[in-house]
Amino acid sequence: MTETKVPEDLRYTKNHEWVRVEGSEAVVGITDFAQGELTDVVFVDLPPTGKTVDAGASVLVLESVKTVSDVYAPCGGVVSATNEALKKHPELINQDPYGSGWIFRLRVEGSPALDQTIGADEYRRIIENRASGASAGA
Repeated sequence: MTETKVPEDLRYTKNHEWVRVEGSEAVVGITDFAQGELTDVVFVDLPPTGKTVDAGASVLVLESVKTVSDVYAPCGGVVSATNEALKKHPELINQDPYGSGWIFRLRVEGSPALDQTIGADEYRRIIENRASGASAGA
């Protein structure tokens, strides 16, 4: 089993999204752990630009060969862009979840309120605890 990547410069949610703040925008994707759990992503239902979302709200659905999963907003804002490449190449989420597999951008007023996010160390503890409990029927 390969080690799950958890970049230090990102913030994370307990639902396995990552967020990177770039000025007044937040770039969002799913974590390496999440893409590994989903296995092969085959479809991404991208949200429309201009959609207003609240922190913690479901923004879109990913389909994999294994399951369907919601992706949640780590902060509130307006969808300013989506990764259109995912329409033809959803596998980018599996191949490069923190780079070319980003999913959407949120425009926020001022600095993003990342109250519902955690740092890399805390996120690592969550996935380590989940992995150690996986044999119990996760």
